Amino acid sequence: MNVVLIIIALVVGIVAGYALFLFVIKGKKNSILTDAAREAEVLKEKKLLEVKEQFLNKKSEFEKVQNQHNHDMQIRENQFRQREQTISQKEQELTQRRQEVETLAVNMDNQKKLLAMKEEELKKLELQEREKLEKIGGLSAEDAKARLVESLKEEARTDAQAYINEIVEDAKLNATQEAKKIVIQTIQRVGAEAAVENSVSVFHIDNDEVKGRIIGREGRNIRALEAAAGVEIVVDDTPEAIVISAFDPIRREVCRLALHQLVADGRIHPGRIEEVVAKVKKQLDEEIIETGKRTAIDLGVHGLHPELVRAIGKMKYRSSYGQNLLQHARETANLCGVMAAELGLNPKKAKRAGLLHDIGKVPDEQLELPHAVWGAQFAEKYHEKPDICNAIGAHHDEMEMETLLAPIVQVCDAISGARPGARREIVEAYIKRLNDLEAIAMSYPGVTKTYAIQAGRELRVIVGADKMNDAEAEALSGEIANKIQTEMTYPGQVKITVIREIRSVAFAK
Repeated sequence: MNVVLIIIALVVGIVAGYALFLFVIKGKKNSILTDAAREAEVLKEKKLLEVKEQFLNKKSEFEKVQNQHNHDMQIRENQFRQREQTISQKEQELTQRRQEVETLAVNMDNQKKLLAMKEEELKKLELQEREKLEKIGGLSAEDAKARLVESLKEEARTDAQAYINEIVEDAKLNATQEAKKIVIQTIQRVGAEAAVENSVSVFHIDNDEVKGRIIGREGRNIRALEAAAGVEIVVDDTPEAIVISAFDPIRREVCRLALHQLVADGRIHPGRIEEVVAKVKKQLDEEIIETGKRTAIDLGVHGLHPELVRAIGKMKYRSSYGQNLLQHARETANLCGVMAAELGLNPKKAKRAGLLHDIGKVPDEQLELPHAVWGAQFAEKYHEKPDICNAIGAHHDEMEMETLLAPIVQVCDAISGARPGARREIVEAYIKRLNDLEAIAMSYPGVTKTYAIQAGRELRVIVGADKMNDAEAEALSGEIANKIQTEMTYPGQVKITVIREIRSVAFAK
């Protein structure tokens, strides 16, 4: 019984607890819903306020834009009104001018009619006067006119012939004076220094110890340098100086630059000497091209073929009767430009022809043609225009002159060469003699190189070791000596040295 009561009490307790739990839960739920409703209401009011505020802002912005638009429209409307007023004024002015023009046209018509009436009256008066004159003179107007014309013709012929003769004489006198004036002005406007080429260069050194290193053991270094560069090196008691002698300026420059590099490097021996000389020759070739480019740019001559540019650069190391060829070409080009401008011709073309006129003196080999003709062919080969080629070929009258450029180049070449101190005939003859010496030796088979040194008193001939033996090399020196005695005129004696050497080269790897 007790157990049943306990169970009933437990059940009643559980039911009562559950009921109490549900009551509590329901109360909390109602509280939460009430709070949520309040928050929603607050949020709703907040959002409504934000929307109203945004609406008011947009409305304010729209009103500003609308006001600005209305202001702009007002300004444009004012501008259009001003333009209408201006157009209206111009239309009134045009109408007024049109009326004035119409009035002037009416006046002109009236004047033309009046003038026509006066012309008719004048013709009538002229006819009346002519009839009176014919009655008085007994001649008709046509006969009188014919007689007057004949008499005037004879008088006009006489006066015209005298005037023509006077003009011709005056033109001859003025032409001579003007030609002299142009030449003098051209010479005065182009100033150039007189420079005479030498046949020696001096290489300066710091002390005499360097001389010994350049000479080398038993003179092997200096002999190797002379053979590689084709010069004669004079080492004497002159302090801090070594003299490089050769008639070819390129050889002297190669030797001088090679000596400079060898002394600066400190390694001086035959193998190094040959290596440096080969390197310097390549550098000098690049310098020749650069010199040609700079010369063309300085003179304003453009569009030259690279071979012509190289030939211009080589002029720096050539001379004409002792006058530096590049200096002579530049001077002639400037003279041609000035003279062409004085005569109303194209100065650029004249400069181009003047710069290239002695291009035929550049080649190292002996030419069968005169240098002017060869130069014209050389320029034509590299696409120079016919008038330029003709000016080059005709500047020594070896070709017929076809354009006005040719006599200008001829005159300016003569002006440049005739300046006091510009040229020395003896130097040109000396260089020609040395060239002839080398050419005679090179004409023999087996000869690879020839160098005329010691001002032409010695001729060194290098032959290939595989092309002749020692006996043939010895006989060759005698043959060359006999040929020089027979064909050339020279002071003193010429020593012929034939060099035949064998080189064996191997590489250690």
